[in-house]
Amino acid sequence: MSMKSSIEATHLAGERDPVVLIHGIGHRREAWGTLPTLLNERGYDVWVVDLPGHGLSPAPVPPDTYSMRSLAEQLERFFEAHDLDRPHVIGNSLGGQIVLELAHLGNVRTAFALAPAGFAPPSHLPAVGANLLLMKAGSYLPESVHRRISTQDKLRAVALRALYVHPERVSADDALGDALNLRASEAFWPLFRRGTMLRFTADLAVPTTIGWGDSDKLLPPSQAKVAQQRLPDARHELLLGCGHCPQIDEPDLVLQLAEETFAQARE
Repeated sequence: MSMKSSIEATHLAGERDPVVLIHGIGHRREAWGTLPTLLNERGYDVWVVDLPGHGLSPAPVPPDTYSMRSLAEQLERFFEAHDLDRPHVIGNSLGGQIVLELAHLGNVRTAFALAPAGFAPPSHLPAVGANLLLMKAGSYLPESVHRRISTQDKLRAVALRALYVHPERVSADDALGDALNLRASEAFWPLFRRGTMLRFTADLAVPTTIGWGDSDKLLPPSQAKVAQQRLPDARHELLLGCGHCPQIDEPDLVLQLAEETFAQARE
C-alpha cells in the first residue's frame, strides 16, 4: 500500500487510541461540531478528515475514484501515512457507509456508523434524491442570502430542517461555511450518482455500532430496520431526539455510544 495521501485533516493529539471522524456527502470536517473536542478531552487521538473532493481535500486522482471501496482504501492510506494503527472510525451518512466498508476490510479497531447510507429501499430513493438536490440547489443562493439565513434563527431552522432536530446548535459561521462548502464540493455530483443507489450487504470484521436518529428526515429511521436485518451481528441503537446528524443534536449521547463501541475492540 502506498504511503501517499492527499486527504486533509484536523488533528487533536491525545494519548489514547486514534479515532477518525468521516463526514457525509457535500459536508466537511466541521460537520462534527463539539464531538472531536469531547473525544479529545477523554484522551483520544482525534483526526477529523475532509473526504476527497470536500473541504480542503482535492478530488481523487485516477486510479482512485469516488467508489466506496476506493474511498475506504484512500482512508487506509491516510491511516498509514499518519501512523494510525487500526484506528476507531466514526462516520455519518455517506461517511457511515464508508465506515462500514472499513469495518468489512478489517483494518480498523471498531466502527460506529450514524445513519449510514446503503439501506434505503427503492421506494425511498426519490425522496432521498430530492432532498439532496434541494440542499444542493439552495447552496447556489447568493452569499448575502446565506449570511442572512445563517444569522436568523427561524430562517436557519427552516434551511437546516432536513439534517438537525436542533439547528440552533449549528453556529452562524458553520451554517454559512457548510452552505458554501456544499456549493463548491467537487465530490457532490459523482457521489450523488453513486450514493442514491448504494446498497451495503457485506459482512463486518470488527465490532460495529449503527445509530439512527428517531427524527431523521433525510434517511428515515425505518431504514434502521433494514440495517438490522442485513447486519444482525452489529449493535443497533435508535437515538432519541436526533435527526440525520446525531453528533450535532446529541453529542454527549454519541460520545457515550462511541466509547461503549471502542470498549469492544478485539486485541
